[in-house]
Amino acid sequence: MDSVNDEVLFVGTAEAEHVEMYLKAIWHIKERSEPVKISTIAKMLNVRQPSVVQMLKKLNEQNLVNYSKAGVSLTEGGEKVGSSMMRNSRLLEVLMDSALKVEIDEEMVCGIEHHMNRQFTDALCTMLKHPRKCPHGHVIPPGSCCSA
Repeated sequence: MDSVNDEVLFVGTAEAEHVEMYLKAIWHIKERSEPVKISTIAKMLNVRQPSVVQMLKKLNEQNLVNYSKAGVSLTEGGEKVGSSMMRNSRLLEVLMDSALKVEIDEEMVCGIEHHMNRQFTDALCTMLKHPRKCPHGHVIPPGSCCSA
């Protein structure tokens, strides 16, 4: 069989990307040592507060967040996804800024970050010599390639 015709096209779901954006936002708010509030998430993602509540209930059911009257926190699974998304976007920012010498395009970063698998992310990190901070000065969560 011809290998060109064997190519599998991956179509990511909008729902999966939506989930990742919420987890990344919560991770980012937590990183800033701020309380994770519905209003803060809504402002960061430019969505209405009822939409945030609806998504948090979904994420709670999927065991990605702990959501209650007491507040919002990431579960171990949610922490993993949020950290991974943040790592992807910050490595892409380093790639654009330092390696490609192009202006950082946040919209492009947001489009690509959801489609990066771990092998690609680790290869990119290795190529960039395991940067510890993005061009904005934020910490890049280390990957397994960073300790090698």
